[in-house]
Amino acid sequence: MTTAPYNADNPFALPVGEIRKNGIQKVSYVLCHQPKSFDWRVRNAGRHPLKKMPDEFFDQACTILNQILTLA
Repeated sequence: MTTAPYNADNPFALPVGEIRKNGIQKVSYVLCHQPKSFDWRVRNAGRHPLKKMPDEFFDQACTILNQILTLA
């Protein structure tokens, strides 16, 4: 997940909620074209401030990833 504002027009960036970062409200995105971002435990990444992505957004992210990789 990222809060980089340039992802607003990225067709593979799925907005999943807003967080407060350094006192500024920012949108969080899942980058669906980067499968490594799905396995944060392997990369020892820290927990995102949203804590858990709602199931509907996770399903959308998996659908987009599947369109790219044709997993199922």
